[in-house]
Amino acid sequence: QVQLVESGGGLVQPGGSLRLSCAASGFTFSSHAMRWYRQAPGKERELVAAITTAGGSTNYADSVKGRFTISRDNAKNTVYLQMNSLKPEDTAVYYCNAVKRSFPSTYNYWGQGTQVTVSS
Repeated sequence: QVQLVESGGGLVQPGGSLRLSCAASGFTFSSHAMRWYRQAPGKERELVAAITTAGGSTNYADSVKGRFTISRDNAKNTVYLQMNSLKPEDTAVYYCNAVKRSFPSTYNYWGQGTQVTVSS
């Protein structure tokens, strides 16, 4: 069955770094665009970063530009989110998302999330 398993979250001090990983299985990873979302308590889920199927194009939320980097390894069926210069406002549950649009269907898969807490 389809699985997206995030890892790498934890507690980090402001200014620190974390690298999130999302291992995919049960579908053709290389044909799906990949995204990282996050949701802080009491807030809506927001898109943090996105990467195309071959990794040739990336996009970031303004709040993380210059600090976060999304990448993927299609040979390992894994997408990463390198997070540097972390701020307390980055505290959230981070979710991995895979999406493929094949008219008229859209295939959308989610991981279970990993907690990132930025605090001194």
